[in-house]
This record gives sequence, structure tokens and C-alpha cells, in this order.
Amino acid sequence: MNILFLCTANIQRSKTAEEIFQTLDSAHNYKSAGLSEKYTSKASLTLCTEEMLIWADSVWVFEEMHIERIKLHTGDQFLAKINNFDIADKYQYFQRELVLLLLQRFPFNR
Repeated sequence: MNILFLCTANIQRSKTAEEIFQTLDSAHNYKSAGLSEKYTSKASLTLCTEEMLIWADSVWVFEEMHIERIKLHTGDQFLAKINNFDIADKYQYFQRELVLLLLQRFPFNR
């Protein structure tokens, strides 16, 4: 299964999720990206593309606004693939609290 994690800039939340689950679960393919061209280009990070959304069997975002941004650019085409962690943008990369929330909310085979 191909799983895509998306947050605003691909600096903290989605990058942490990708690295955690790549390490814990080699049965699936994981990628992460940001949804803001402004922030991803500023830091030379990965911007989400429609090709990435097509590649993904499951898409995990962190806020409702991420779903709205995807809908704005692609319509309803990918909505059935999207799940929302509902984790606010207040955590740093690999912050303990973020890691614990991801482990609690993401259904992977342990």
C-alpha cells in the first residue's frame, strides 16, 4: 500500500510521520509532502503534486484546511482516500507528543 502524509510545509508533522512509519512498517511505501508552495519552496522541500495523490492508496492530512486545499486544486477526486489526523501545527519535528499522537491515531500493523 502507498501512503502519503501531507501537512502545510513538510517540515514537522508529515516528515515525522513518514520517517516513523517507514522505520516501523516495511510492508508499505510511505511519502510525505507539503501543501503550501510558499513554504515548501522557501525551504526546498517536497510540494504535493497530483501525481503523488494518484500514487497514494491512502492520504493522511493533519488539519481540515489541508482537505480544503486539496479540494480547491483537484475537486472531489481524491476525497475518498483522505484521512485527517486532526493534529494542530504546534509540534516540532519528532517532538515526543507528536510521535505519541501519530502512533495512537495511525492504524498500522504493530
